[in-house]
Amino acid sequence: MTITEKILAAHSGRDEISAGELINAKVDLILANDITAPIAITEFKKIGAKDVFDKERIALIPDHFAPQKDIKAAEQCRMLRDFSREYNLGLYFEVGRMGVEHALLPEQGLVVPGDLVIGADSHTCTYGGLGAFSTGVGSTDVASAMATGECWFKVPESMKFIYYGKLNKWVSGKDLILHTIGDIGVDGALYRAMEFEGEVISPLPMAGRLTMCNMAIEAGGKNGIIVPDNITEQYAKNRAKREYKFYSSDKDAVYVDVREYDCSKIPLTVSCPHLPSNTKPAAELSSIAIDQVVVGSCTNGRIEDIREAAEIIKGKKVNPNVRMIVIPATQQIYLQAVKEGLAEIFVNAEAVFSTPTCGPCLGGHMGILAKGERAIATTNRNFVGRMGHPESEVYLSNPAVAAASAILGRIGTPEEVI
Repeated sequence: MTITEKILAAHSGRDEISAGELINAKVDLILANDITAPIAITEFKKIGAKDVFDKERIALIPDHFAPQKDIKAAEQCRMLRDFSREYNLGLYFEVGRMGVEHALLPEQGLVVPGDLVIGADSHTCTYGGLGAFSTGVGSTDVASAMATGECWFKVPESMKFIYYGKLNKWVSGKDLILHTIGDIGVDGALYRAMEFEGEVISPLPMAGRLTMCNMAIEAGGKNGIIVPDNITEQYAKNRAKREYKFYSSDKDAVYVDVREYDCSKIPLTVSCPHLPSNTKPAAELSSIAIDQVVVGSCTNGRIEDIREAAEIIKGKKVNPNVRMIVIPATQQIYLQAVKEGLAEIFVNAEAVFSTPTCGPCLGGHMGILAKGERAIATTNRNFVGRMGHPESEVYLSNPAVAAASAILGRIGTPEEVI
């Protein structure tokens, strides 16, 4: 069996399962945010459940429109707070304690290797970077799981992606996943597990692994996953709030497709409007002027991402025709950035340094685009109207390219400014 099949088998009380089977499985953690949780809460009350299945296994995180941007957002966030109080939930994160959900939960040790996690947010697949099976589900699935602790799944087929060679300077996990999506398309892994491995993945830091698994959904994947190893152990051992288990794929596991990539040939990569699969080398886009740069989100808002952007922009200024918004993904990352002097670097460069929020990624707040404006962002989606006006455009990149572009006022590469 593959690692995905083993985790699903273990959580459904089976010794063996195979792709295509329908199973019922116990979940280790359920999460929802201020957009999706209100629907789940409404449905939970409709089904007449007397209580939640476990008060320490349901995480409600107001992060999309929080800090509350308007009255409607405030009402939605209040539903999470009231429900958490009513059922005495242990994992409610108010503003000041919250962060972008998919950065916060691994950081806090609330998702651990070997877990089965569902979330009412498509980027729940992030936690595959830890060697967990995690996937996004609908709010009604979350409602029933909050009551029962279980969810049904169709066991996905698995695809294997092998990365070999040597990474070029500034090329990171973000470039690897953008290149991969560019290769297979936005439905190239439809309802499949995307398993990442190879000599380039083995030394890849946890931040890069989480980034790659985060964007599995942008290729249609059911989940992204990396077999846990020593890097996983180093990350998990001092933060895990529960016992964890490492699963691995059998040598004779079945994959419907195996792709190999020579990473020495993968350049700094940018996704152009209006699909993550519309990729081009950053160096070929120097004619694209921009109005806004966003560094942050559940994809690239970790301390490593903030450091990378700061390294590029230190001692320089954001182009006068550009606004740059830097959003650490959690309070802990925010504080670390302040301690390391990174916040000062951004403010001195005339960028905005924000409290944690999803904000502009989904066109929520803290950086909405006007008609005709263009942004380059370290976020995960660039669909029509994703960050604001339907006639605006979003380009996706890693933090180094985003920071270089902020200085140049157009899409550019770190080599141009260092």
